[in-house]
Formats: sequence, C-alpha cells, structure tokens
Amino acid sequence: MLDDPVRARLLAALAEPGSATTLAAQTGLTRQKVNYHLRTLEQHGFIELVEERRKGNCTERVLQATASSYVISPAALADVAPDPDRARDETSARWMLALAARLIKEVGELLAGATAARKQLATFAVDSEVRFATAADRAAFAAELSEAVTALVAKHHDEKAPGGRKHRLVVALHPSLKIPYLHPDPHLHLHPDPNVHPDPNANPSPVGPGPTEES
Repeated sequence: MLDDPVRARLLAALAEPGSATTLAAQTGLTRQKVNYHLRTLEQHGFIELVEERRKGNCTERVLQATASSYVISPAALADVAPDPDRARDETSARWMLALAARLIKEVGELLAGATAARKQLATFAVDSEVRFATAADRAAFAAELSEAVTALVAKHHDEKAPGGRKHRLVVALHPSLKIPYLHPDPHLHLHPDPNVHPDPNANPSPVGPGPTEES
C-alpha cells in the first residue's frame, strides 16, 4: 500500500488538511490521479474526511491523515512474522525482536480500538540507559532485574479477581548504538567511542596494505 511513492507523498502532505485540488497543485499531479490515490488511502484508514466545502456546483472534500506517523505492523506480513512463542530464549536478540514485533502488533490494535471508542489506552513504558563496567556486571544486573520483576509480578498477579484484565509486561536490555566521535578536524580518524578522543598530534596511519613477508 504505502510502498507506492505517490501515496506516501500524499499522506505526508496531508499532515495538514487538504483537498484533491490543493494536493494536485503541490505535487504537480492531475486532480483525477490524486483523487484515485486519496480514495485508496481513505479506504485503508490512513486519511479521513475533515469537512466538505461547496464550490459552485461541486463539493470539495477536505481530508487529513489519521496519524502524524506510522509503524508497520508485523501483521502486514503475517506469514513470515516472528513468533515469540516458537522458540523462547531470553538471551537471543532474535527472540527480543520477536517480542518487539508482537508489542507493535498488539498495542497497535489496542490503540486503534481505543481511538475508535474515543477512550484512552492504559499503558506504561520506561526508557533508560545504564553503563556497565564489565560483561559480568551486565549479567549480574540482568539476573537481579529478572528476580525483581518475577517477585513484583507474583505480588500483584491475581488470576481469580472478578473483572480483572491481563496486561503484557515486556522488559528488554540491549547495547546502545555507538555514535562516532566527530572531531572538528575532518582529516582525523573517527573513533566509535565518544569518550576516546584521537590524538590530534599523532601522525595519520598510512593508507594501503601493510608490509608483507617475502617468500
């Protein structure tokens, strides 16, 4: 659907309300072609009608995107979507991605339902960074976190509470992406660790292959 560059462009333009006429002027497309793509986007719920304006004998439909940004749900590729129930492995990055994919799918569906019902979805999220001195410290942190979460779940879980509702809890820990250190002198080498600065007085390494042994 959104792999069509024209539709993606129209959807981006409809962050603000617009009509086929205004979009045709912005994109250089014919109004008929714009209308064709707008009907498709509206049928799939990406845009919605804001108002209708009378212009002479015609009615101009003003539309707007239903969200400011979009995340593609794994349900779009259901046959090849990762399944976290297939192979549980707490130390596997692929299993973590499977959990993240399920999170996107489930929260997306819940949010769509809550939005349609004009209700607020009850969610909670925490995002933080922690710097470990050693791999052993990281392993100790993971073990302690696992014990704390298990104890907290056991304390608050009530299987028999009338009217209770299950909530999914996902905890993940992964290395942060490295940001290259950008030295003010572009001729100096970049180091992936921002805490390690290259020596500005050092001679640059020679370019090309190093010395080889003669046979």
